[in-house]
Amino acid sequence: VSTQSTGATEMFKKFERETIISKGQPKRSVIRAIRKKLLDQFPALEAYIDLVLPSKAPLILAKCQNHAQLLVINNEILFFQERDGPYYPTLRLYHRFPIFLPKIQVDTGAIKKLLGGAHIMCPGITSAGGRIFDEFSRDAIVVVFAQDKERAMAIGYSKLSSSEIASINKGVAIDNIHHLGDGLWLCKTIED
Repeated sequence: VSTQSTGATEMFKKFERETIISKGQPKRSVIRAIRKKLLDQFPALEAYIDLVLPSKAPLILAKCQNHAQLLVINNEILFFQERDGPYYPTLRLYHRFPIFLPKIQVDTGAIKKLLGGAHIMCPGITSAGGRIFDEFSRDAIVVVFAQDKERAMAIGYSKLSSSEIASINKGVAIDNIHHLGDGLWLCKTIED
């Protein structure tokens, strides 16, 4: 199992604006590299990339104490990254463009734990209220919904593929990276 998300699971539990140590507008070549990495990582985002990262709006890179980097446009955090790892979309961005991540659903019994930052266990997905909507591989970034809820509740990092979740049916399936109510969710904007 990859360890790319090791520190990312703790990244935003106590995130505050004061965690940001520097902000700046990158060179055009860096912006092009970021756009390319995002499109490589999220191919379904291609039709919306000019809406997500408009060329006229200045892109700000905010560096945080915990080795995280935030991609910010119009003071709104759109993506975050730990070190040189994958980019994760924020839930606010996903709520506006709910098309580019594989989806899973957990049963109602997992909601409270999910919102407390707990990782998603296989039985919470394979039980009667859980569901795997899309196929995905290990190390994929997925969005987590809850039974009887309309909006996404978490962004996670899969430790198992969708087929392994169904066949193994025990242990942690998805690392909870960012969820409703965490520090990143509560920080709606990055203001000067």
